[in-house]
Amino acid sequence: MSNRVYNVFFHTHTISGIIISAALYVIFFTGSISFLRDEINAWERNEPIEETYFSKIDFDKALDTLAQEQELYGRDLSFNHRYFERRIGASMTKSKDTTIQDPPKQGRRGNFFYMDMNTFEKKDYSTNYSLGEFFYRLHFFAQLNFFGRSGYFLSGFVAFFFLFAVLTGVIVHWKKITSSFYVFRPKAKLKTIWTDAHVALGMIGLPYQFMFAVTGCYLIIGYMVMLPPVQSILFDDNKIEFNKAIQYEEAVDYEYSGKHLKQIPSINSFLSQTVAKWPNLQLDGLDVINYGDQNMHVKVKGSPEYSDKLLGSGYLTYRVRDGKIVDRKDPYSSTSYAEGSINLLRRLHYGDFGGYGMKLIYLILGFITCFVILSGVLIWIVARDKKTISLAKRRFNNWLGHVYIAICLSLYPVTALTFTAIKWFGNDLGETRKVFMYQVFFWSWLGLSALLLLKRDDYFTNKVCLILGSILALTVPLSNGIVTGNWLWVSWERGYSQIFVVDLFWLLMAITSLAVVFKLRRKKQFSQAKIKR
Repeated sequence: MSNRVYNVFFHTHTISGIIISAALYVIFFTGSISFLRDEINAWERNEPIEETYFSKIDFDKALDTLAQEQELYGRDLSFNHRYFERRIGASMTKSKDTTIQDPPKQGRRGNFFYMDMNTFEKKDYSTNYSLGEFFYRLHFFAQLNFFGRSGYFLSGFVAFFFLFAVLTGVIVHWKKITSSFYVFRPKAKLKTIWTDAHVALGMIGLPYQFMFAVTGCYLIIGYMVMLPPVQSILFDDNKIEFNKAIQYEEAVDYEYSGKHLKQIPSINSFLSQTVAKWPNLQLDGLDVINYGDQNMHVKVKGSPEYSDKLLGSGYLTYRVRDGKIVDRKDPYSSTSYAEGSINLLRRLHYGDFGGYGMKLIYLILGFITCFVILSGVLIWIVARDKKTISLAKRRFNNWLGHVYIAICLSLYPVTALTFTAIKWFGNDLGETRKVFMYQVFFWSWLGLSALLLLKRDDYFTNKVCLILGSILALTVPLSNGIVTGNWLWVSWERGYSQIFVVDLFWLLMAITSLAVVFKLRRKKQFSQAKIKR
């Protein structure tokens, strides 16, 4: 490779990394927290659940509860257990019986809600909003959707440039990538220290980072394809062709007959029949089509355990009036390319296919990537702290570095503070839960970042965030024990694995960050004082 080509790749790697570094750090930090999304929700609500929960739900009682509030006849109802928690997503279409009037039971209106399948209490999106949902959505900037879907587009932009930075980084370091991996010089100058750490940890996390860059781009691009303007361009406003293109299973339309079914059998029995046919199938969905009609059908959906089969899903569709199976998809048969590729990309991104062992690996690699991002920023700052560069440019570079470091490192204590605040004050907020969560997180993040910027000292920022984060991280399991009585040992004895994992996570975070604090040593940088003046 010629020097000119090398310099082009080097500078594009540097510039692309600097442009997206702060946003990318937020994505990976909050995304790493999101690997424990289901556990966080169980911890927050004090609602642990057991394995195979969906197959044990009393759907007969759930439907009876809904029927007391709204007329169900002629509706299509859907229950989906996308996340492993007690509250599952439920939706219903408007009734196909045009004679039903809106009052008093609003039979003509559709609805989406969450339903606690232990108490059968309904909640809308605002009242059901949770910490897990907050961090999950923050990792693709959904909170920034002030102008249409601007947050999604921003995260897609960051994902694309992250992929570009990963590829150019490999090209730049290719010749010495193996030798540099084994080199670490802690007593050398700052630029050397950060470069050694950046290259070594970047190599360890390289497959993980490349995989996340690719799958992140796919998920954002896939979402953009779903937008109406893109549909109109690609499919000429032909919704039938669009649906065929995005669906990997053929949709079957069961016509509404307009004749009442004399007696509706137990819906639970259809789940039991499905489990009896495929004992290891993990049920995660139930569709009730044409409720109460003579052409009523029940579709029971599920996926194999990941130890049996990583990709694919299956279902059985029953005609209710005679219990006959009219449609089926064997979950253990061969998986189509469309279904397999889509599921593989999603599984790789979510990391939900290997239990807590896989989540632990993803967590560690996610935090390593955060360090790689910060070390890249510090390399950039130190490399441009030279007397040959004008004082104005050095001041700007230094200021930009302080902003990035303050924004990124303050995320740790702010996240721990939000967990504690929600545990103490978030139980009875109702529709204001989301607002309260936003205020605690974003205002404390802004305030702490601003205070750290006033000091303009990266060593001070690092140390304060680690100490403050350690203290606040310890308050998370303490708060849970005081409020709910589920101390670490109590959760372990009762088998509340989800709650135990969250408390243990924050305890380990506190211990690790305190250990790092005791190892911190300030490295004198010759021109910092002059730049500040």
